[in-house]
Parts: sequence; C-alpha cells; structure tokens
Amino acid sequence: MFKVISVQGRARRGTFTCAHGTAQTPVFMNVGTQGAIKGALSARDLKEIGCQIELSNTYHLHVRPGDQVVKELGGLHKMMNWDGPILTDSGGFQVFSLAKLRNIKEEGVTFHSHVDGRKIFMGPEESMRIQSNLGSDIAMAFDECVENPSTHDYVEKSVQRTQRWLERCVAEHQRLNEQPDCVNPEQMLFAINQGGVYHDLRIWHAQQISAMPQGSYDGVAIGGLAVGESTEEMYAVLDAVEPYLPQDKPRYLMGVGTPWNIIEAVYRGVDFFDCVMPARNARHGKLYTWEGTINIKNEKYKLDKRPIDPGCSCPTCRSYSRAYLRHLVKAEEMLAMRLAVIHNLWFYNELMARIRQALDEGTFEAFREEYVEKLQRRL
Repeated sequence: MFKVISVQGRARRGTFTCAHGTAQTPVFMNVGTQGAIKGALSARDLKEIGCQIELSNTYHLHVRPGDQVVKELGGLHKMMNWDGPILTDSGGFQVFSLAKLRNIKEEGVTFHSHVDGRKIFMGPEESMRIQSNLGSDIAMAFDECVENPSTHDYVEKSVQRTQRWLERCVAEHQRLNEQPDCVNPEQMLFAINQGGVYHDLRIWHAQQISAMPQGSYDGVAIGGLAVGESTEEMYAVLDAVEPYLPQDKPRYLMGVGTPWNIIEAVYRGVDFFDCVMPARNARHGKLYTWEGTINIKNEKYKLDKRPIDPGCSCPTCRSYSRAYLRHLVKAEEMLAMRLAVIHNLWFYNELMARIRQALDEGTFEAFREEYVEKLQRRL
C-alpha cells in the first residue's frame, strides 16, 4: 500500500497504491469539493494537469445530491468519470466551520445544513456510511477540528473524544467494507491527529493512534492546522509530533497550503497535501510562477504578450498571453477562471514532481533553500 523508497533527513519519497491506482509521493491532492474543481475543470482536465489524487467533500456531497444518490449512480468515480484515486474528508471540518448552530455530544454532532437549514446528525458511524456510499479510496475518520485558540482543557477533552470516535470509525468502516453492496470494498481509512497547538496533546494522540491494533487504519492525517495559528506554530507542531507517527504509513497534512508551506512540511516528513488555495487564488487573479506570484489584474500586464510563466508548459501558458488572460479577468469572462485554475493546479502538481525529483537525486536541501524564499516573492 505505502512504500518509502528513500529518505533525505525527515523528507520521504514513496509510492501509495490503492484500488484505483498508484500515486507517487509526496503528492498534492486537487480539491473537487462537490465532485468538481471550482473553475470548470473536468476529470479529463485533471488528467492533463497531472492530478494523481482527487479530493471531495463528505459533508457537501451528503447535503447534495445526497450520498445515497451517488451510490445509486455507481459511486463518486463513475459519477465524476474519474478513474484515479479519490480521498473524501470526514465532514468534520465543515461541521465545525460552516454550522453556526451545532451541539457536540459523545454520540456525534447535531447541526443545521448551510444550504437549507435542515437538521442533520453526524457521528463516526454516519460519516463512515456516507463515505462508503461515495466509494472513495481513502475515507477520513470523523474528528473535531477545534477553534484556534482554544484552552488546553477544552482541547484535551476534544482530543480524547476524537480518539474514541476513531475507534468507532474503525469498527464501522470494517463492517461496511464487508457488506455485499459496498461500492468500494477496498476503501482505506486514515486516522486524524488532533491537539491544537499543544505539543503534549498532539504527542499523546499520536501515541494513542500508533498503539491501535495492526490493520485498524492505513494512514495518519495531521488536522486542525492552518486554521489561524502562525506558520511558526504549525511547523513546531509538525516537529513535535512527527517522531511519534507510524513510520510505515503515509502522513497527510490537511488543508496546507502555500508552495513554501508544502516544501517545509515535506522537509518535516509529510507525504500528502491538499488545499483549496491554488484554485481559489486563481479565480481572483493570483497566479504562481517559479519566480514568485503575480496579480494578473495589474495594469502592467495589459500589453504583456508573454505567458503567465515562460518556464511553464501548462495548457494555459502554451496557448495564451498574460494580456489576454488579464482581459478575460477584467471582462469577467468564465474562461478567465478556467485558464487561471488550470495554470495554478498544474503549478502545484509540477511543484510536487520537482520535489520528488529532488528527493530522488538527493538535492532536496538545495531545492528547499532556493525555492522557499523565491516562491514567496510578489512580482
């Protein structure tokens, strides 16, 4: 399933194999929240831009069209016409970020849909059932993503409950995979490490996860970061918790992040990433290049005949100029979003390819030294 090919410091180069293919790691998962990339990209586009794993959202697909509908359509792979690996998150983050009215109990969480206000209950078993209906390759355990800052006392109680929820997720996930009508009986389960910015709680939870019986779960995510804490605090948490995570399973840093965040997290032993940032920034005209970021809305690009990045070979850069893309953005044409999102996601997938190449060649330290600062520049 997961094989570490080489190690440079704490950075790991590996492969991850699931029911729908093998991904080279470190890997960035392109986010298709509701079964589609915002910016009018199709599954065919994902193939062209080098996507290895697509990520969809349990909460949103449960709200609409409904996970039972997805199951009746043959699962998320068939509905999207995507034959590669898919990860679905547990819905926990959206429950705690979108629902203004929620009630957390040991059984789970009662909240109101952000779409139509109807009352929904979601606990470990419900999250597992929804993700089983979706038929993803990787299901995420149901957890609580605490607000930051939160008191040590609250986070401690929350982490203990999240661990109890994980144990319920494991039992229900195993049961569902054995059902005759299971969409994807080879679906994997990732645990989620929580604990806010408190190192003692992060370490305690990592130890609890690591001590679970062999075969309980297939990977470990680090959740609850990039939610308001400083970059330095995030890196410190990774430094603290990494030694206590299983060495033979992939590590997934949820919701991170900028290109330089990703490089620094790879340096600290992370294998999987996801973030809405590249597509969201693209839709607002912020584009990534290997020399730094540009705002395509700026007047200086009005007559610029160059591609977004002269060193980029994405479909957008191969065919269109900065001047044309700026015109589309200013004219509020839908094509502007599509071309910009294609470029930024291509850049992120290319970033991961270059990281893997540097790890293969033993030059990752030099790569990190050159690009962490360079990519933060605003051109």
